[in-house]
Amino acid sequence: MTRLPFWKTKTLDQMDEAEWESLCDGCAKCCLLKLEDEDTGEIAYTRLHCKLLDAGTCKCSDYPNRKQHVPDCVKLTPAGIEELRWMPKTCTYRLVHEGKDLPDWHHLVSGDRMRVHTEGHSILGRTVSEETVFDEDQEDWIVDWEGNEP
Repeated sequence: MTRLPFWKTKTLDQMDEAEWESLCDGCAKCCLLKLEDEDTGEIAYTRLHCKLLDAGTCKCSDYPNRKQHVPDCVKLTPAGIEELRWMPKTCTYRLVHEGKDLPDWHHLVSGDRMRVHTEGHSILGRTVSEETVFDEDQEDWIVDWEGNEP
């Protein structure tokens, strides 16, 4: 008998902290600055990433204390996933919440944490820090990578 992985047998609410954190694929798409059209509510992704993101690893440089440095950083919780319209369609938290399986490149499936990057599912090498531009220039950094979310 094959034992099913935890993300197929538990809801997000039932996962312990280690399981929850392990779901993150490391794409860093949630660390992109996003702009919302006031009239339509449409979300546009930019090529700008949070000042705390280490662009060479796609990891937060101060994850435990990120809210102290970036007060509007969103702490993902099981209850909040449904409310976050801007979460990328490939976000593992979103996929599990929607009852979908993990992609084959996800480290929990493939065993390779780098595969998210080598297969182009992360923002690695495609962004610059938000600190490199002025607020009024953010719209100039909107991206549409081949018609897909970043």
